[in-house]
Amino acid sequence: MKYVSTRGGGEPIGYKDVILQGLAPDGGLYVPENYPKIDLEFLKNLKDKTYAEIFVAVNSLFVDEEIELETQKQLAEAAYMPEKFMDAKNGNITPVSEVNGRIYLQQLSLGPTAAFKDMAMQPLGQHLNYVLEERDETLRILGATSGDTGSSAEAAMKGLPRVSLTMLSPAEGMSAFQKAQMSMLSGGNIQNLSVTGHFDDCQDMVKALKRTPEFADLGAVNSINWGRVAAQLAYYFSGYVQACGEIGKEIDFVVPSGNFGNVLAGYIAKKMGVPIRRLIVASNENDVMHRLIQTGVYEQQGGAHVTTSPSMDITKASNYERVLPDIFGNKETAKKYMEQFDSTGRVSFEDFGAGIDSMKRLGFDSGASTHADRLESIRWANEYGVVIDPHTADAVTVARQFAEHEADDTPLVCMATALPVKFEDTIAEALGSIPARPKRYENLEVEASEIVGFAATLKADDLETLAEWVRKLN
Repeated sequence: MKYVSTRGGGEPIGYKDVILQGLAPDGGLYVPENYPKIDLEFLKNLKDKTYAEIFVAVNSLFVDEEIELETQKQLAEAAYMPEKFMDAKNGNITPVSEVNGRIYLQQLSLGPTAAFKDMAMQPLGQHLNYVLEERDETLRILGATSGDTGSSAEAAMKGLPRVSLTMLSPAEGMSAFQKAQMSMLSGGNIQNLSVTGHFDDCQDMVKALKRTPEFADLGAVNSINWGRVAAQLAYYFSGYVQACGEIGKEIDFVVPSGNFGNVLAGYIAKKMGVPIRRLIVASNENDVMHRLIQTGVYEQQGGAHVTTSPSMDITKASNYERVLPDIFGNKETAKKYMEQFDSTGRVSFEDFGAGIDSMKRLGFDSGASTHADRLESIRWANEYGVVIDPHTADAVTVARQFAEHEADDTPLVCMATALPVKFEDTIAEALGSIPARPKRYENLEVEASEIVGFAATLKADDLETLAEWVRKLN
């Protein structure tokens, strides 16, 4: 299994080099030269497996022989150990449950930071540590977060002797709980920096610093790192075998999506042969992907809106680039398309000879949700005994829109991407109260207030100061 840039530059490289590099040298994103294919027998064999076993079965197709299979199993067991996923039952850490009618929830947030990012961060941390130990190397990582990636990455990398992680986050927009989580993980090989801007500004700073010669070797833990995307594939396989009823029947997944990494993993699972009919992107008020899927126009419209589903407050979906070779049939057109977007903030499929429905032809569809919609969907789910967070509420809102207008019984599996504890203000607004916190989070904000969790606040585009901070953490 070899990996190449979406923009066609450089030579093919292996899995170990891919997870250490993050971005490709030409500014593109790494994708496999060819995607492996699975059959229905493969899926049938997953029915009674633990999640760690499902993960190895799927992820090993992308790691190939670079890490021995027995070692991959050991790393997976360490990533998904019960001490980290305390609420899992019988090894199933991504359970699917019916809410009402066609609408199901797949819980992805039972990990150490109560967000779905743990599902990929935990094995990525294990794989990075293994490769660095094997090569006797160290790695400096620079990341950006709009909410949950920060604490999930820090929880996965905390204490790893060969890794240092600097994380950028917007000064406004994250919940108090999210900031407290990151504060509690600061120190040692972890440092947090605030940026006076939006997530897109943070992400742009990461990419800009990596383009400089001194920092060309910076690693990445955002979903621009192929290891993150590959590690998310397994829960689509797990969700499918739980929700399909009979192996071979199609289902739909509804995915709250900002940076497009989560739903991209579902698209790859579909390409591999999982019987997924549609991947329905659920946007919030930052609806760049919803507009793209419906109109064929990819366009930034000013800065990101600060919303009550802040992890999706993004106006540039970094992982979207990974589907472009499938749309245009070649990397050269994909490169020109992205270059036009990078320079103008707007690009259309029609300008490059593709149809406006190109995303739908790949199996994508979409919908959007507002704050009022989120509140109403939180109340709706609560009527069926389920409390959901605002991001999951975006997915439920869109699923309900589709279910209302379709005479269909195909399951709509909504990805539950965070626990309600992370967004208690919105839960209280919707329900008038908040559920009891898991014991491990009871006094989080109080404990975080007693430490200096964020080292500094930087202005957007202040690369010189950012470089100084990254140099400090070796």
